Amino acid sequence: MPPRYFTPEEANEALAAIRPLTVELVRRRESLALAHARRATLAEQIGGNGGGIPPSELGEATEDLEREAEAVARCIHGITELGAQVKDPDEGLVDFPARRGDEDVLLCWKLGEDDVAFWHGAEEGFAGRKPLPL
Repeated sequence: MPPRYFTPEEANEALAAIRPLTVELVRRRESLALAHARRATLAEQIGGNGGGIPPSELGEATEDLEREAEAVARCIHGITELGAQVKDPDEGLVDFPARRGDEDVLLCWKLGEDDVAFWHGAEEGFAGRKPLPL
């Protein structure tokens, strides 16, 4: 399926659905990092001398890790289903494919910004952001 192209107006309209998914994505990524660290610490302690930690605690930590990873995947899937691209799940950076004449470009939005107000070339990335209009 060819990519969907957004106008700046369409990208801003899509934020109504994408913003809450991005908020959840960033929150879940933070929870995932904490769950990963907790599981790694428990595994290290258990691998040493057991640390007096019941094995069930490692299983619970693993379940937490898997649950957060699945939630992150659901958020990313929801955003991509709407036609946008997650560029940085920790920062909440999302791009919207667009056209500038005959050139493929990306409309760029970051969590915390009110609107989609920037764009960049497909190979430029966040550092190459320029203010709209195209």
